[in-house]
Amino acid sequence: MIAKMTKYSFILLKGDEEGFLQKVRENGLVDITREAKPVDERSAALLAEAGRRKAVIPEAQAELQAASSRLEAARKEAEAVKPWGAFTEADLARLDEAGLQLHWYSMQKKRFDESWKESWPIEEISSDEKTIRFVAVTPKGEDNPLPVKEIPAPKGDYAAARQHIAELEQEQKEAQAKLEALQAESDKIEAEYQKALSELDLYLAGVAAVPAADGALSTFVGYAPAESDEAVTATLDASGVFYLKEAAVTEDNPPISFRNNRFVKMFEVLTDMYGRPAYDGFDPTPFISVFFLLFFAFCMGDAGYGLILIAIGLALKKVKGFSDLSPLVVTLGIGTFVIGFLFHTFFSIDISTWSIFAPIKKIFLPSKIAGYDGTMVLSLIVGVLHISLAMIVKTIKETSHKGFLGSLGTWGWTLLIVGGVAVGAAFLAGVLDAALTKWIIIGIGALSAIGIFLLNDIHRNPFVNIGSGLWDTYNMASGLLGDVLSYLRLYALGLAGSMLGMAFNSIGSMILGDGHNIFLWIPFLLIVIVGHTLNIAMAALGAFVHPLRLNFLEFFKNSGYEAAGRKYSPLK
Repeated sequence: MIAKMTKYSFILLKGDEEGFLQKVRENGLVDITREAKPVDERSAALLAEAGRRKAVIPEAQAELQAASSRLEAARKEAEAVKPWGAFTEADLARLDEAGLQLHWYSMQKKRFDESWKESWPIEEISSDEKTIRFVAVTPKGEDNPLPVKEIPAPKGDYAAARQHIAELEQEQKEAQAKLEALQAESDKIEAEYQKALSELDLYLAGVAAVPAADGALSTFVGYAPAESDEAVTATLDASGVFYLKEAAVTEDNPPISFRNNRFVKMFEVLTDMYGRPAYDGFDPTPFISVFFLLFFAFCMGDAGYGLILIAIGLALKKVKGFSDLSPLVVTLGIGTFVIGFLFHTFFSIDISTWSIFAPIKKIFLPSKIAGYDGTMVLSLIVGVLHISLAMIVKTIKETSHKGFLGSLGTWGWTLLIVGGVAVGAAFLAGVLDAALTKWIIIGIGALSAIGIFLLNDIHRNPFVNIGSGLWDTYNMASGLLGDVLSYLRLYALGLAGSMLGMAFNSIGSMILGDGHNIFLWIPFLLIVIVGHTLNIAMAALGAFVHPLRLNFLEFFKNSGYEAAGRKYSPLK
């Protein structure tokens, strides 16, 4: 949920700004309204300094990569000139002074005519089973004397190439040592980077001061969560600064802070990828936390893969820079394991046929529902519920903003869609008979039509409302069907991953045969392990992107969510 914020207005004498901001930064709870980007040369320089500190290790990695690339290229060049042996520029210069030049040749050994040695001054340089390399000496300016194609002269000799390689190897060692030294001080470098960002933040807060009283005073505006009022006011009272405080309102555009439990908080990073809501909006994170987890598990759909994700999540605790993601990955792994188990799939193997699970076989989800693939039907059911919930959220939100009479059009659509879904579900479950269901549907349709076509805007001409209602009907009919069908991607991704995993299992089984040949276990394990590793990687990518899309597009569109807020970022 969105935390209530308190607005603080500060009035200071000119020159007291720095001391005041230091106190605020020590408190670490007040978000001073400020620009997020550089506003002058000083702030640009501070940002550049922070960037320089952040780039120290990446630059060292780039230097090592460049040195390694140069070394690899030099080794290839050395291999190219190695057959021509060692010669110096001085050797070539003496030939030039004598009025002679060299012609270079490399050809198949079987095509070389030994009689050429009697007709021309030829010197064999090297040869192997297939190729012979030689040179011919002629007066300077004379064309190719032999009836074979001449090749360009080698770029340098082998001795010089080896010397160049030795120099580049030393350069690579120095780059490697530099990188290792920086990585050993990575904590210090990160601290310096964060300090530089903090200084930039402080400076931007300082230049955000608004002068007053002909420059004699400076004013600031800041925000802090209402639950922190006691701690903030204690700091401000102790500092002696004059301030006014009041409850923040939407028109103030206060920063957005979330108050969520530990489970929901893990998914706030996903909300921030789209953007935080306006102050009078709603926090979508609780909905994302449940449905993203469910959708992710649907797309993975394998209990074995869930166990792998749990192991990866636990391992991330020890990986610097990724430890914060550990709880989220573990949670996604648990969800994948549960859904995969209910789908009775373990590394693409149907475990419902295993005798060990016979006593609990009833908890497995059915392979067929009403004659259709069970997973496909469940995907559509989940999609309908997701969109229905979005419409309910939109109705509650509009009612709180516009009042009941101002949101009758939205109420009409929600009653029609959500009410129709609920009544249909009750009928299919046998709670309602056909006759009663028909009259309830007629009643819902009539009430919905009044809101959709006649009262969608009570301040507007009824005929205009009818036209607007018809247009909304067209958009809803065409858009809602596409939205529901979008949830089939949950079924399709899960099916694709399962089929690919089964293919790797089948290939491995064909190679293994009856399992009596112990040597065949090695290729079997390689195929299965590598295959499922690739499948997990691809499935996890799809299981992240597509559930995110279903939340960001289908849910946000039908719930009327708008990312219009900025993140609460106190000076620290």
